[in-house]
Amino acid sequence: MGQSREGSSLFTIFKYVTLVLALFVVLFPLYSIVTGAFKTQVEYYQSGLALPANLLNFDNFQKVFDIGKLGLGFRNIAIILVIAVAGNIMFGTMVAYALGRFDFKLKKGIMGMYLVAQVIPMVTTQVATFSVIKYFSLYNTMGAPIILYLGADVLQIVIYLQFVNSIPRDLDESAMMEGASLFKIYRSIIFPLLGPATATLVILKTISIYNDFYTPYLYMPSQKLKVVSTAIYAFVGPNAAQLNVISAGILIIFIPTVAIFLSMQKFIFAGVTSGAVK
Repeated sequence: MGQSREGSSLFTIFKYVTLVLALFVVLFPLYSIVTGAFKTQVEYYQSGLALPANLLNFDNFQKVFDIGKLGLGFRNIAIILVIAVAGNIMFGTMVAYALGRFDFKLKKGIMGMYLVAQVIPMVTTQVATFSVIKYFSLYNTMGAPIILYLGADVLQIVIYLQFVNSIPRDLDESAMMEGASLFKIYRSIIFPLLGPATATLVILKTISIYNDFYTPYLYMPSQKLKVVSTAIYAFVGPNAAQLNVISAGILIIFIPTVAIFLSMQKFIFAGVTSGAVK
């Protein structure tokens, strides 16, 4: 009996120690960013992890907007997001509708190609992708990331398929008896019923595109085409980086992401859970 209680106590201690360590791992980077955003460059390197001497020092935030052109970055990423996410939803729902409602010879092959494309590391296809972008004269334009973001991924197709398969086929048959075309069935019946899945994927896709650095940096090197993820790269020099200014930029960029997630997280959980159950 005593050994059982002792074992239970040790497990409880281990559990709380693990939780504290996990909490530290999660919050330490955030603490470092917040404190660094209010420090001068000299103070950043000399004070270590100490709190800033002046919590009202907003010079770093002003530099991010004046020198890094973060405002321009927000405008450009907003344009890319609206077009890319809208197209992504359109293609994703159409692909899921075709795969979920119709039987044809290449059905399994198409789904297999989506899976294979997901497994292949993106870096191994960059030479071919870059060549295609250059061929269509999309390099150094917003069209490059928009085209690359338009493709529906496997996660999106799977979630949409779960919802499409849960919609009774009787609705399609009734609409066809009324003379509705396949496109009208998709537009008037299927697409509206995919609302929860669409809300989930809009949030996930928005955060993914918003945080992406590699694609804008590679395909849009022009200073006029910088987005939020590449705007703070202006403070990275060949010999050193202004980490205090970069911290301020990261903090500003981080705020919209947190706000979107906290305000819309119920749609994420509801959409994923509902799709899994169905």
